[in-house]
Amino acid sequence: MTGRDAFLGQPPQAILADPRRLRSHRRQRVVDRTVVGALGAAATLSVLVTAAILFVLGTETVRFFRQDEVSLGEFFGSARWSPLLGSEKHFGIWPLVCGTALVAGIALLVAVPLGLVTAIFLSEYAPPRVRATLKPALEVLAGIPTVVYGFLALVLVTPGLRLVFDGLGSYNAISAGIAVGVLIVPIISSVSEDAMRAVPQALRDGVYGVGGTRFDAAVKVVFPAALSGIVSAVLLAAARAIGETMIVALAAGSTPKVTLDPTEEVQTMTGFMVQMALGDVSNFGVEYFSMYAVAAMLFALTMGFTLLGAHVRRRFREAYE
Repeated sequence: MTGRDAFLGQPPQAILADPRRLRSHRRQRVVDRTVVGALGAAATLSVLVTAAILFVLGTETVRFFRQDEVSLGEFFGSARWSPLLGSEKHFGIWPLVCGTALVAGIALLVAVPLGLVTAIFLSEYAPPRVRATLKPALEVLAGIPTVVYGFLALVLVTPGLRLVFDGLGSYNAISAGIAVGVLIVPIISSVSEDAMRAVPQALRDGVYGVGGTRFDAAVKVVFPAALSGIVSAVLLAAARAIGETMIVALAAGSTPKVTLDPTEEVQTMTGFMVQMALGDVSNFGVEYFSMYAVAAMLFALTMGFTLLGAHVRRRFREAYE
């Protein structure tokens, strides 16, 4: 007996001898093949869409660098970015990279402590009912439209920060970073909590057996044992922060500059892409094609974080029996 026949505990001869069983068996085979075909088509479509995106991104980026006003040396070696019409054009990517890194760094400073503390509480301290209520509530934060976070950063976070930073402008990196940090807290807390709960209970019982407390078990045993998953969660959240669009477009500003001052207005790579997509620029001008070059740089950064997270997960993963 093989396949479904073995699962049902019926020999193939019994099915063939009964017309009703035979029809049911054939219908089930058609359903199985249809489901497998649909899943294969969905996977193939995903691959084709990704390939199409990469093809368009690559061809348009090459077209950008073929423009007379652009060179690879200036793109990677200059700290001036001013591609707009009516000004002397400069295409040094580092002001946009610096603005993106500044906002993402602030976001991680906000999200990593909050996310890890929440993950430890959910994994080691929270009763089952509290965990079942709190974890979905946290994940709702990730479902709120990011334009709402950007609006709150403008009307709530920035006025509150003016109590600490005198003369803070309406657009600044710190308010955008805080809003992005709140957005990525669920990513860190959820993935880290899953990694901690995967640690065997026997390790915790060993700590209790030698007189350790629940805090000792959480910090000295569970956290190190789940470190690969926690690092992967942080890298995933960093990639999400780098790729965030609407919050930074609304709250960070549109002035590209190389600075580490979080109170200044900056422009991120995604913010510039929004500006170009909505601006009055020609679809055949160098300004328009610069958007694809910035998108390629953004793709390279996020892909790097994703690959690094996968490497960390494979390299430092703990296996338990």
